[in-house]
Amino acid sequence: QVQLVESGGGLVQPGGSLTLSCVASGFTLDYYAIGWFRRAPGKEREAISCISSSGSSTNYRDSVKGRFTIRRDNAKNTVYLQMSDVKPEDTAVYYCNVMLAGINYWGKGTLVTVSS
Repeated sequence: QVQLVESGGGLVQPGGSLTLSCVASGFTLDYYAIGWFRRAPGKEREAISCISSSGSSTNYRDSVKGRFTIRRDNAKNTVYLQMSDVKPEDTAVYYCNVMLAGINYWGKGTLVTVSS
């Protein structure tokens, strides 16, 4: 079955860096765009970034532009979110997402806490 498993979260100091991974299984990653989302405490889930199936096209939320980079390694069935210069407002559970045949699939998320 379709599975997305996020990892790489943890506690990081403001200004620090972290790389999140999303490992996909149960479908051919090469054919699908992947998105990263996050849900901060007490807030709605929001889209952060997405990457096309080939990796040639990426998009970012304004608040993370220039700080976050999305990339993918289809050979490893993995999509990454490189986070740098993190801020306390980046604290959230981060999820990856894929839509297959009109159905949204989500991982269970990985918690990122930005705090000194």
